[in-house]
Amino acid sequence: MADRKGEITHQHLLQVAGEASLEEKHAKAQLKKKRIASIDIFRGFTVSLMILVDDAGDEWPMIGHAPWNGCHLADFVMPFFLFIVGMAIALALKRIPNRHLAITKVVLRTLKLLFFGLLLQGGFSHAPDRLTYGVDMQRIRWCGILQRIALAYLVVALIEISTRSETNKEDLSTSNFLIFKSYLWHWLLGACVLIVYLAVLYGAYVPDWHFTVDDPNSADYGKILMVSCNVRGKLDSPCNAVGYVDREVMGISHMYQKPAWKRSKACTMNSPYEGPLLDDAPSWCLAHFEPEGILSSISAILSTVIGVHFGHVLIHIKDHSTRLKHWIVMGLSLLLLGIILHLTHAMPLNKQLYTFSYVCVTSGAAALTFSTFYILVDILKLKYVFLPFEWIGMNAMLVYVMAAEGIFAGFINGWYYKSPHNTLIYWIQKHMFYGVWHSRRVGLLLYVIFAEILFWAVVSGILHWRGIYWRL
Repeated sequence: MADRKGEITHQHLLQVAGEASLEEKHAKAQLKKKRIASIDIFRGFTVSLMILVDDAGDEWPMIGHAPWNGCHLADFVMPFFLFIVGMAIALALKRIPNRHLAITKVVLRTLKLLFFGLLLQGGFSHAPDRLTYGVDMQRIRWCGILQRIALAYLVVALIEISTRSETNKEDLSTSNFLIFKSYLWHWLLGACVLIVYLAVLYGAYVPDWHFTVDDPNSADYGKILMVSCNVRGKLDSPCNAVGYVDREVMGISHMYQKPAWKRSKACTMNSPYEGPLLDDAPSWCLAHFEPEGILSSISAILSTVIGVHFGHVLIHIKDHSTRLKHWIVMGLSLLLLGIILHLTHAMPLNKQLYTFSYVCVTSGAAALTFSTFYILVDILKLKYVFLPFEWIGMNAMLVYVMAAEGIFAGFINGWYYKSPHNTLIYWIQKHMFYGVWHSRRVGLLLYVIFAEILFWAVVSGILHWRGIYWRL
């Protein structure tokens, strides 16, 4: 009798466990079903854009970074990433009700971003062109793309967690301004960031400074050169407060060695292409400058604040047309404000300084780009057209590391025949693209599109089919 009772109890436990397992699978399926495809596609589009401008920008300078003032295609990549991070913060943290658990996850993810940022852009990795690795700690680059994302993510995520309340459950579609009021602390953070940035940018005194030329290919190698400033509030290349803060805090040897300003007309006759410096080029053309520096990264937090607002709209407003009206009006307003600031010379568009006009234009462009994807994918159901972007977006970190940072290409280049320049990648470029089109410019552009972006889209699609993702 006891054995029979024990058998029934065991069967009951198995049944309960089975039901729990089915419920868990159902919950996961529902979560997957609710995933906003346009966000993955926008993320994949941005990663693809980064690969395109990084690898083809040297031959196509109109898509590469602007040498100083202005906004080229490459200058939209970083703000797009930060905008997407903001949207992801709003959507991801609402699923973690425990505040301490959420903070732990945010801090751990921030540390991972910082680690990979230093590893990939600090100078340790020399991929894909040089088959060496290692970095002199006297010259390690402390800042970079992932480090900037880590800072913006940490600050905005902590605000999101610390100010979270019952607002997450409310319908805020009754008024256009109610959603701004409900997340007032986020906008106060944005205001504080802007005030601090502008106060330092226009208020800090920039004295004369000097540096030692460390480029062994330069005729001035080893010389100490002076840069005359003694100004306050200037936004030109040598005498801005952004560079001054980085030089004082990090030291010029820890800053980016190939700033975009070296392609400016003041530095080379080949502008906007890279080329030898002019004989009378100013001394600062040989100096380092950090495009992802301290002060500019503080300003970059604004892009994530705007992105998290768009995520809040997605959460609280359920109607497609109301969402789009809010997004498009705000996007156009930001775009117009930034253009007016630039054209009236109140504040130039400048990615290196991450000016407020640049924040407005790029955030407005991000808003309109995302809205377009949302219409095509989530409303018109044309997701299949953008599957390559969606696959890349689901494995964005993998594609960023392997393709955008050249780790996979560096691995392939490690297997060569007789000469390090006789590798599979060089052979494909030469015989399947450059030779066929009889043009290095066209061949390189097509190589990047088909042999890099499309290749990694297929790889990401296979990994998605297998349920394999690299997430931090």
